[in-house]
Amino acid sequence: MKITKFLALSFLLFAFTATSFPHAVHAADPEAVIDVFGNEVTADTRYFIRATSDEDNTTTLAVSATSRIICNSDVTLSPMSDKLPITFSPVAESNDSVIREGTYLNLNFDAATCRMAGVTTMWKIQLRPTMRGFVVTTGGVDRLNQFKITKYGGDNSLYQLSYCPVSNPFCECSCVPVGSVVNRLVPNANPLPVVFEPDTAKAP
Repeated sequence: MKITKFLALSFLLFAFTATSFPHAVHAADPEAVIDVFGNEVTADTRYFIRATSDEDNTTTLAVSATSRIICNSDVTLSPMSDKLPITFSPVAESNDSVIREGTYLNLNFDAATCRMAGVTTMWKIQLRPTMRGFVVTTGGVDRLNQFKITKYGGDNSLYQLSYCPVSNPFCECSCVPVGSVVNRLVPNANPLPVVFEPDTAKAP
């Protein structure tokens, strides 16, 4: 009888705590990624990724591709006039559509694609001998080409992208920051600071 009363009291105490202090229950949730207007970035919404030129630190560039009709195109930094919209899709299911820092994502260009069999607009990395290393390109496969978004150097207004190899069961692989070389996005040790601008022209 005493055990039953103790369990009932424990349940009521937990229920009261969860109701009165909801943040205590959800304290482990990662922070939401915020766009340039201060709103939460959400899944399957079109965004432009903006960056600043490495050369003069003033010229604003946007993520685009080597071809506007996506067909095994490399991901590039281009003038704002050539920007292409991108969507983010969490690899794991979540209770809401909010994109959160440090969670695994698939990135897709929301753009026309060629009609080659098996070609997708999803980002992946691929060895490119002419670039003497790997580059970010298109043609990825769902859940096998994971990226994540985190703060850039602790700056609350800037973010960085990282490529996260699917490790299990092959290796314990760390995520690699995404930077730029000759205006192509590449996985390297120097992350590219970026911000996310919603495509308001296509907003629902």
